[in-house]
Amino acid sequence: MSNLAGSEAGGKAEKFRRQAIEVSAAQASILPYARLLDCERVLLAEAQGRTLAENITAPHPYPHFRRSGMDGFAIISTDTKGCSSEQPVELEVVDEIPCGSLPNVKLVSGTAARIMTGAKVPDEADAVIMFEMTKEIHKKDANHQKKKYIEIRREIEVGKNLTPVGLELALGDLILEKGRHIGTGEISVLATFGIHQVPVVRRPRVAVFSTGSELLSVEEPLQDGKIRNSNTYMLANQIREAGGEPYILHAIEDNLELARSKVAAAFAQHDIVVTTGGASVGDFDIMADLVTGNDVQMLFNKVQMRPGSVTTAAVKDGKLLFALSGNPGACFVGFELFVRPAIQKMLGSSQLFLPEFSASLGKAYSKVNSFTRFVRGRLDYSDGRVMVYPAQLDESSVMITIKDSDVLIVIPPTTTGVHAGEMVKVLKLPRGTT
Repeated sequence: MSNLAGSEAGGKAEKFRRQAIEVSAAQASILPYARLLDCERVLLAEAQGRTLAENITAPHPYPHFRRSGMDGFAIISTDTKGCSSEQPVELEVVDEIPCGSLPNVKLVSGTAARIMTGAKVPDEADAVIMFEMTKEIHKKDANHQKKKYIEIRREIEVGKNLTPVGLELALGDLILEKGRHIGTGEISVLATFGIHQVPVVRRPRVAVFSTGSELLSVEEPLQDGKIRNSNTYMLANQIREAGGEPYILHAIEDNLELARSKVAAAFAQHDIVVTTGGASVGDFDIMADLVTGNDVQMLFNKVQMRPGSVTTAAVKDGKLLFALSGNPGACFVGFELFVRPAIQKMLGSSQLFLPEFSASLGKAYSKVNSFTRFVRGRLDYSDGRVMVYPAQLDESSVMITIKDSDVLIVIPPTTTGVHAGEMVKVLKLPRGTT
């Protein structure tokens, strides 16, 4: 037997000899190869959804000037000492300070400045009195010039209605930590501090393609015996949701050498390669053969899970290859459990895995299995309880229920099924109708 024939025979044997490992072990085997990517800077307007590559500290205190908490009058609080309804105090209004303007007149005892919410409080003032707590009075001086006064009938304490410098943040305070996902609140903070060039982790470039001679492009008319290549578009969107940049490549027919060359080319230009289809043990399941090659280190080729037990992961030249099932449901779940955490780690995220919580099963789940099932389902709330309901159709090949699912319900191995009302572990999907 030639070396080539022996290699092919060995690969075929390995393809059928699969040792199923637990989901957690499979996830752990992937993470060492998901290395943090380099930093790049993007405009603030483009930072939404990205991951911070550096800690952000306050370049100045916030607020950086003393500002008025409301419309009113800036005063020197000692001028109101002892005043009451029986002994009101009159202060001359000598200035008006709109928001965004600076004081024009230095306050002295017996004077006040009309001030608007958010405006800079004069340095001499130490309190602001609400407009509604004053009475406006007009008088004429010795030169018959009209002057405005306010009458105050209660004492005003130091600091009243005045926001001090650095109330929220001092100079140098940590405001956003690296690895943080940038959302609306983060954008607001960055804009407040004038950080218009944001340091973010480069998005992983993820090549995605399907294998199978039965596949049609989405533009082609339907043909008997063939299906449209929908998994590629599903995966591309999952990649975007996870923070990566998807690159859709042409589907590969059931040809091992063609697949090998396509994968090699994809690795040369991308950080991760994800395939869908060809991961099982059939004669035309070429991805199962490809990951047993000498230039590829296989991490696992079977997982103790349903759907998607044939989910496979390998490493080539230090980069991860994921061979997911061609069945839509299994492909979807395989991405969320294995590819998403890898992308998250490459982004430096502090949250690698789907959020996990417990909920009450809304209806019985009768399927039995020796593997853990990840059941598509719907989250609901009833009488203050968190409830989850399994999808009506949850077969590996079923596509339609993906759109209605916002959780994966984790059903451990069972010979009896799970009864309604039992508590189950739930993984929250990053999408859904709730």
